Order: sequence, then structure tokens, then C-alpha cells
Amino acid sequence: MKHKAATVIRVLFTVFIWIFGGYTLNKYEFFTAFGDIDNIAGMMPVVLVLTGSAAITALFWIKHTKQLIPFTAALALLSVLSAALFPAALRGNWWIYTTAPQETQTELDLEVYMPFAKNSKLVRLAEEAELQINDHLPVLDGATALLPVYAAFAETVYDEAVFERDIVLCTNTRGAYEALISGNRDIIFAAGASERQLAEAKAAGADLRFTPIGREAFVFLAGKENPVDNITYQQIRNIYSGKTAYWGTLGWREGGKIIAYQRPEGSGSQTGLQNIMGKLPIQVPQPLPDPVLAGVSLTQQVSVEWRGVQPAVGYSYRYYAAVMYANPETKFLKIDGAEPSPENIQNGSYPFADDFYAVTNGEPEGNTKLLIDWILSPQGQKIIHETGYTPVYDYN
Repeated sequence: MKHKAATVIRVLFTVFIWIFGGYTLNKYEFFTAFGDIDNIAGMMPVVLVLTGSAAITALFWIKHTKQLIPFTAALALLSVLSAALFPAALRGNWWIYTTAPQETQTELDLEVYMPFAKNSKLVRLAEEAELQINDHLPVLDGATALLPVYAAFAETVYDEAVFERDIVLCTNTRGAYEALISGNRDIIFAAGASERQLAEAKAAGADLRFTPIGREAFVFLAGKENPVDNITYQQIRNIYSGKTAYWGTLGWREGGKIIAYQRPEGSGSQTGLQNIMGKLPIQVPQPLPDPVLAGVSLTQQVSVEWRGVQPAVGYSYRYYAAVMYANPETKFLKIDGAEPSPENIQNGSYPFADDFYAVTNGEPEGNTKLLIDWILSPQGQKIIHETGYTPVYDYN
């Protein structure tokens, strides 16, 4: 009777171990993407789950005699190592040195997007603004890609006679969130906060409030000579989770290994990628095969040629990559057959379009509230549209 009970327990435990292993692989999309795993590092999590499950199963079924102590110890070590290495395997984190994503963008002249600047590129209304702020001007900051929008708001609404240069700043998404959380900005304009930024805000006692004011497309870029024009949502997840490492898996055999560029943690576009990946771990930036592939800006890096091809892929926001820091040697990839056009952003057929926000620390009050309310008025929405973004409603 005891023998039968022990056998039943072993069977149930074995079934549990393998179901748990299958659940883990399914959770991280290894069943969904199994046919697209084309590299050893991408297969390692599968190997570790199978190895660990087999080792634990064997430990539960073998007879624990003195003669088998070395074998038992080896199985135990194998199961522990499999579990310990699994998180690193998920992120492809096998390298002592990795290439940190680049942040500097020294070639971009932001002065032409500043309020009241000479040779300004900002959108101007044909009619007088319905709001004028003559004192206590709200201090603005935000993402580089959104500077043309919020600088145009300021130029339209603020009194030039009392305007000072440090009223409108551009310290990028990461710097803007840090400044808002510390109480040094009234409004920042950015995509949604990353989990880390939300945690930092909570730790500092900040109460971030997000007011949607427009929509923009998150785009993926490749070199102009890259024959791949369309990529699927799942293929993007496969590339940035490390399962797919070669262009051949996407139909371009001559492309060689995919160089998948990333942005620094906390940047608006990195948060955009994290939103697409969800709970799926993003592979750590892999070492570049040659220093020549490193560059100043991701939009410029993507067009680099290596061994006769343009093997890179990257991402940005549509307006920034198309207007502010355009690279004619790159192209936007269609996603599931939809291109990131304003029409597709508006009608929802392009899948990676999301709101951007006016973000405040606490409920907006005074001139800050007046400005945000005006941004949501037809005049504010018109500036968003004429700048090149998609308004949150039809203001006509």
C-alpha cells in the first residue's frame, strides 16, 4: 500500500514538474515562436527548462543508495544550475561586456524649436490665441520629439515680454520625469512613464497625473536597402527577446545577423519598446561586431552598412524620425501590413500608436490647469495636428 502511495506521489510530482516547465516556456512565448528560434542563445532557456525538469524527475525516481551519491549530487547540481541560469538565459545576458545604448544626439539643433527663436520652425496659429498667460508662466519640459509641440504652445500663449529661456526646457523624457518628480517643472510632455519612473515617483511621494493630449506612432526602422518591408508584432517580440537573431528567419538570407539597437532605460522610446514587449524580458544589448557600428543616434545607426548589407533594426517615434532627425537612408517598417501613416494612426489600423501626455505632479491648478485646458481646446489640438501629430479628437 505504501509502495503504491509513493508511486502515485512520484507520478503526480513528475506531472507537476513537467506542466510547470511547459507553463514557463509558454509564458515566455517559446511555444509560439519555436519555429523562429534560430540561435543557441535563444534556445538556451528551453534547454535549461528541459534539463532542470529531467534532473528533478530523475532525482525523484532513482534509488538513493551510497553507490549513486555522486550521480545524485550531479543531478541536484544540474537542477540548481538550470534554475539559477534561467533568468540570465531569458535576457541573453552571457557577456561580461555589452554595448551600452547611445544617448547623445549632438547633431540635432533644438534652437529652431524654441519659443520666439529666430528661424523658428514652430507652428503658428492664423488667429489670436484664446488664452494669454502674462505672469507665473508654467515651466515646461519633455521628450525631445515633443519639443516642437509644447514649444509652440508656449509661443502661442505666453507673453514674450515676460518669457525667459529657462521657462521652456528640453532635458529628454528621463530628465523631464526626474525634474517633475523633484518639483522643478510644472508640466512635462512625454509618453507614459516606465515602471521604474513610476516607482521613483511613488518613493518620492509624487502624484503623477497624466492628461492625454495627442497620439503618436511608435515606429521600427531598418536600412533603406534592407528588402524586408513588413514585420509582424510577433517577429518584433522574437527579435528583442533574443529568439530570432538572423534576417534569414524573416526571409532575407543575405542579411546575416540582426543588429538590434536599443535606447537607454528611462528614455521615451525605450519605454515604448517595453510597452510592446509587456512582461516578456528584453534581451540585453549584445556586443557589436565592430566599433564602426556604434554611433551618435539610433536613427543614424540603423542605416550603417556592415559586410555589404544594412543589418540593423531600431525604433523611435514617427515625428522625430521623419522630421526632427530624419535619416534618408532608413525606412519605416510596416507592422502586420500597416504603415505608420497619420490615417492609420487615426483609424487604429497601425498597432503601435498611443497617447502622449501633459504630465503634472498633482492635480493641475492655476495657470497650469488653464494651459492644459487650452491644449485640449480646438486651438491646442490644431497645433498638435499641424505640427505633425494626431490630436485626441476631431477639433474641426
